[in-house]
Amino acid sequence: MGSYLNPGSKGFQESLNSEIYVDKTGLIEKTNAVLNTRQKFICVSRPRRFGKSMAADMLAAYYDRGENSASLFSSLKIHYVSSYQQHLNQYDVIKVNMQEFLSMTHSMDEMLTMLQKYLVFDLTDHFQNVRFRDKNNLIQVMKDIYVKTNRSFVILIDEWDCLFREYQQNQDAQKKYLDFLRAWLKDKDYVALAYMTGILPIKKYGSHSALNMFTEYSMTDPGELAEYFGFTESEVSALCEKYQMSFEEAKAWYDGYDLIAHRRSGDEHYSMYSPKSVVDAMLRHKFGTYWNQTETYEALKIYIQMDMDGLQNAVVRMLAGEAIKINTGTFSNDMTTFASKDDVLTLLVHLGYLTYNSIDESVTIPNKEVSQEYVNALSTMNWHGVMDSIEASRRLLEALWAMDADAVAAGVDKAHEEVSVLQYNDENSLSCIINLAFYFAREYYTIVRELPAGKGFADVCMIPHRMHLDKPAVVIELKWNKSASGALAQIKEKHYGNALKDYQGNLLLVGINYDKATKKHECLIEKIQK
Repeated sequence: MGSYLNPGSKGFQESLNSEIYVDKTGLIEKTNAVLNTRQKFICVSRPRRFGKSMAADMLAAYYDRGENSASLFSSLKIHYVSSYQQHLNQYDVIKVNMQEFLSMTHSMDEMLTMLQKYLVFDLTDHFQNVRFRDKNNLIQVMKDIYVKTNRSFVILIDEWDCLFREYQQNQDAQKKYLDFLRAWLKDKDYVALAYMTGILPIKKYGSHSALNMFTEYSMTDPGELAEYFGFTESEVSALCEKYQMSFEEAKAWYDGYDLIAHRRSGDEHYSMYSPKSVVDAMLRHKFGTYWNQTETYEALKIYIQMDMDGLQNAVVRMLAGEAIKINTGTFSNDMTTFASKDDVLTLLVHLGYLTYNSIDESVTIPNKEVSQEYVNALSTMNWHGVMDSIEASRRLLEALWAMDADAVAAGVDKAHEEVSVLQYNDENSLSCIINLAFYFAREYYTIVRELPAGKGFADVCMIPHRMHLDKPAVVIELKWNKSASGALAQIKEKHYGNALKDYQGNLLLVGINYDKATKKHECLIEKIQK
């Protein structure tokens, strides 16, 4: 299994030698800043496919005193940072993947016993000139080493939360595990830095956490580490240019995680991409769904079919492109304690199935790849109305292109009848149905709701992707219990077509009205040339 003490540079060297590497050594500058303060504890939680292990390998290679790794960093950004030389290869590093120990044992007691036994073996073997009071006690062994050598440790823990995912119902085991981590790490002089990565934030019990000494960075609050959670837009753009792939298509497939760092100088937004998906797309030279190589839609299915008030409604609205307001504060940071739909949706943020906007406190489905996982999950559930609407959306789009207003109205009627979980009583609900009914249109269009246009806001604008400029742009105005002709007149009167001023080609103006008495939709379509 190798040594857990001074684990060396092999993992990071392999990352550098791989065909695709993006320089994320700025993370080292952030951890160096922590080393220069009294705050020594960092916990980073993000989805599994966002590349947590590579960051841990990089930190191990940089801090490890066991070998000279300067050659690995000489051409990277950290080499030019003032703190670079100060901490390079200055620490004994302990690097542990908790999933390894959990997989080899059958209980929490076995796991902790094996972990401590293996670490003590490595420590006592390495520090043979130290007299140990108790070689069976990990904490005492590390205290003795520090007293004798005055050398503190950088402790890197990967998959720290695996127990909470695999022992979801065993609260006694969870508490015992947290108590061990607290006893091992908190208020210990031998700890220079403790850096943990996982999917879940630290578990909360009641009003406090057993690991309250950690500064946490997560998908709901990434702080100054936001740009290191995955690939940034500029990094993906450079990769697309290198591998001759369409950046616009990469953006549609994998963008959508909007992480916000709140700084004194103002909020900084980072469009974050999953490294796993981007790398696979570049190497295979094909955009597609690579999510199922690390997760399956079964995990998503478990949560979205929970009988929480308003949860189904929220999922349907997000499939239609809406943002849903949530309160993340009640989430218990586990996978079983759910008091409301907000707790379920918050978990889906941490699993990567949703993205969270901390400014307006809302969640959305981030991109085409993740949206496909929702469709996969729904296809095996009893939400047949939603699936029928999605599958009928291809025919609806073809009817729109053919300017068959009656067929469009009939298609929207059908979508309305099938999606029974939505309360259908205003233009906002009508807009949701329109977006869900035109779900397939996302293959060809960027769909924007409430787009500022002319003298107001166009209800729905469909802007062709760059590779589909042969398709007409579409402006849709919605009315509730009025008239389709009035909707069409409003588009012209308020110059909503100006929203597409940079688009040259065919433009379809579409007015749709829902008659509350007849429970039918009416549609009118006109074509103009821009």
